[in-house]
Amino acid sequence: MEQLHIWLDLLCETATLMFEFIGVIILILSGIIGIYNYIKKSPYTRLELAKGMALGLEFKMGGEILRTVGVTGWAEIGMVAGIILLRAALSFLIHWEIKAEEREFEALEKKEDK
Repeated sequence: MEQLHIWLDLLCETATLMFEFIGVIILILSGIIGIYNYIKKSPYTRLELAKGMALGLEFKMGGEILRTVGVTGWAEIGMVAGIILLRAALSFLIHWEIKAEEREFEALEKKEDK
């Protein structure tokens, strides 16, 4: 049974690192694409950057949720819960910004159609 616990810890640590690594890569690529779109003066720069940030944060939050499997003390639980809450709040704000940007573009498209 101890061997199974060791394998579970190893699997969770590896998956956590993979999720966080993917999240960081997505955030970096979104930033680079955002800079490129800003230079090209694309009207969709903010929207695409926000979507990339939201996706990157979702992967990072998934890593934090997996990290809870290996948490043993109350101090660690509190810290992980705080990180998850902070990332959830950031994700909520970014999704709110995405919705606002999409509504703005829809209003512009309707105005242009008239």
